[in-house]
Amino acid sequence: MPATTPAKGRGRRRAILGAVAAIGAAVLLAGCSTSSGATGSGGDYEKAAEDTKATLTYAVWDENQVKAIKANLEGFNEEYPDIKVNVDVTPFASYWTKLQTQGSSDTLPDLFWMNGPNFQLYAANGKLAPITGEVKAGAIDPAKYSSALNDLYTYDKTQYGVPKDFDTIGVWMNKALFEKAGVAMPSKDWTWDDFQKTGAELSEKLKADGAYGAAGGMDGQTTYYDTIFQAGGSVVGDDGTKSMYDTKASEAGLQFWTDLIASGASPSIKQLTDTTADQWFTSGKLAMYQGGSWFRSALTGTDLEKDVVVYPLPKGKEQATVIHGVSNVVSANTKHKAAAQALQVYLAGKQAQQQQGDMGAVIPAYDGTQSAFTKTMPDADLQVFLDAVDYAKPLPVSKNTAAWNTLETSLLPSAFDGSTPVDDVAKELAQKMDAALAKEQ
Repeated sequence: MPATTPAKGRGRRRAILGAVAAIGAAVLLAGCSTSSGATGSGGDYEKAAEDTKATLTYAVWDENQVKAIKANLEGFNEEYPDIKVNVDVTPFASYWTKLQTQGSSDTLPDLFWMNGPNFQLYAANGKLAPITGEVKAGAIDPAKYSSALNDLYTYDKTQYGVPKDFDTIGVWMNKALFEKAGVAMPSKDWTWDDFQKTGAELSEKLKADGAYGAAGGMDGQTTYYDTIFQAGGSVVGDDGTKSMYDTKASEAGLQFWTDLIASGASPSIKQLTDTTADQWFTSGKLAMYQGGSWFRSALTGTDLEKDVVVYPLPKGKEQATVIHGVSNVVSANTKHKAAAQALQVYLAGKQAQQQQGDMGAVIPAYDGTQSAFTKTMPDADLQVFLDAVDYAKPLPVSKNTAAWNTLETSLLPSAFDGSTPVDDVAKELAQKMDAALAKEQ
């Protein structure tokens, strides 16, 4: 998650932290036997009786969402008064370490939050109950969620997770800096070339103020993953066994950021390591920040809020954005499966999702419940993030995402700072990533 919004965002920085924890989890879980009925296309489901008695543990990592969760639970208990739910909040920094320990001893919480980078590890090792039964019974309708989010929580053609929220990427624009620089706001139907030229012009005219037009960075979800997809490329092959970094399309997606920095439109990679792009923007030193929908919480109530408007990402060969979201999953070994599935189903429904959105906790994943999000900054056009779902691509993940996240972090800076040709870096990254993916098979 972005460092400036650790509690609310569902972005890549947090995803990386979770994936790093998965390295240890891979060791702990790899030797565990697959739980009966936990994998494959099966998955039984029988609606829990209204008088079902159980005490469930629901594990989450965001204290800021607990108020909305408890409001959801009040509604759930109107239907199931004898199912008690204890909300277990563990800070994200230690959430995955705790979860991997529970996974290795088959003591996972009854229901818990899952993210994309860690999902495949737990699904492949039989730790999650599929939602096949709920879907067949009509209790959960995947059509109510983004297909990209459904894909993110599907493993071996079986879906395990129910998306609870989502985030997409847009460009946050500081209108006051455009006005100060005397640069006209571009059309929202803009291209890569428009973005590059506007960024360079802004940087030139704001140079005396120490401000920049745009910014790159090492956060793949908000930068180079998006441009790779926009160039028609991908990060991981469809079968999850090969890196796609050494394809021409993916190299073009990386070159976009190398060119932006070389033109002076963006701070250098060293500068962005010391001060991240979101911090440049909130300090009034960046006119265009390519960031996630979660960034809203860093702006509401600030002096900067009145000057901000959101643009869709500029179009390359195609229009694309990364999408990610947290999912509610049931432990394959829960002793209270019917009760846990009842809660999973309730939280996936329109009433609970609408309540989450109305309370400002998240952008709910259920189609048609997101309007409250756009009203939190009515003049900023937050609708851009909702419209982006139509052309969104799932956050790139694999069974051990952390292994190649580390490779990206170590190798890509030399491409972005211009010290090594992009195609050379991409080739080396692909070779090493292939080796990491081979170990997952």
